[in-house]
Amino acid sequence: MNEKTLEKLKILAGAAKYDVSCASSGTTRGNSRSQLGTTSGWGICHSFTSDGRCVSLLKILLTNHCIYDCAYCANRRSNDVKRTAFTADELAQLTIEFYRRNYIEGLFLSSGVMRNPDYTMEQMLRVVKTLREVYRFNGYIHMKSIPSASRELVVKAGMYADRMSVNLEIPSEANLKLLAPEKDFESVFAPMRYIQQGMLESAEDRKKFRHAPSFVPAGQSTQMIIGATNDTDRQILTLASALYKRPSFKRVYYSGYIPVNTNDSRLPVLATPPLVRENRLYQADWLMRFYDFKADEIVDDTHPDLDLDVDPKLGWALRHPEFFPVDVNEAPYEIILRVPGIGVKSAKLIVASRKFGRLSSSQLKKMGVVMKRAQYFIVCRELSMQTVNELTPQYVRRKVTQKQTKAAADLLQYSIDWGE
Repeated sequence: MNEKTLEKLKILAGAAKYDVSCASSGTTRGNSRSQLGTTSGWGICHSFTSDGRCVSLLKILLTNHCIYDCAYCANRRSNDVKRTAFTADELAQLTIEFYRRNYIEGLFLSSGVMRNPDYTMEQMLRVVKTLREVYRFNGYIHMKSIPSASRELVVKAGMYADRMSVNLEIPSEANLKLLAPEKDFESVFAPMRYIQQGMLESAEDRKKFRHAPSFVPAGQSTQMIIGATNDTDRQILTLASALYKRPSFKRVYYSGYIPVNTNDSRLPVLATPPLVRENRLYQADWLMRFYDFKADEIVDDTHPDLDLDVDPKLGWALRHPEFFPVDVNEAPYEIILRVPGIGVKSAKLIVASRKFGRLSSSQLKKMGVVMKRAQYFIVCRELSMQTVNELTPQYVRRKVTQKQTKAAADLLQYSIDWGE
């Protein structure tokens, strides 16, 4: 690698670090003797597959030149940063060289907007097309779709990429227009619709023709910036819930706002990124995807923002003590799943195991139930402990969130907490 290419790599890889919309691919593009690479069981950059493996990819921008002046972006037009760009052939060759040296397992390709959206999309399309057709690369490719790009280019890109994404960035259109005047929701949602329509058409074609080409087999995703505007968690989760109802949508990512442009009065002054809020939003997102919670159950008019001191599931339980206690030996799976401290695997184990006898607290612990939280919301074979109804939600909240010293934690190993 010559010095010029290395300099480009440093600049454009560093500029790509703010995009967090990465996840395991979810596709099974198989290996072939005539092709290079495979996506079987693999994901992307510093992510973990279902079997616990950590995988990586080349996460890079085609260019950091940009015609837009988005307030939250490090590469915005008005910023005085060093600009550079790869050619399509340079980036394709670089990706293959990294793959052959076992540095990466795929490519995550994004870009600033050069000249206009279609020109940029065309250059990105050349990269992935060169990888697939010239280098016969059969590994994972995640490609960003540029807002306002034409349907023709988005559809062509979808024939080569495993996953595509279009970043919403800001949860409400009014705030998006404030921080990114050249963008609007229509410019973002249009490529999303093109991807969705292409996926649905591809699914129909594959029902009729076994070897019909796949279109974005791993689906699409998006990213929202958290903390750059006054949007509430309810607005964010309601929008995420609506996106998940689309058949093509796989993930919504939440990125805590990093103050890269401190001289813009439109942006808040933050000492550190809101990482705790970001984490709570991911937990709430998990509840919607796997625990059958609705967005308006997690946040509502009375509580428009998530409680930063407790996880969203525990927060919901403390606001609804009338739902508890739950008898783990009798309640259906859907009800058990709503108990704090009980996850999907634990709930399935409970339902499967109680066929052979009534469960005790020691057995629940072995199944992975976090009894520190669950004990206040369940009853089992033993004499019931004091639950959230005998105590108060305020007391339970205090007991669950209090920090223990090491000495106190050691003492609890030899004592039983009977409540107050």
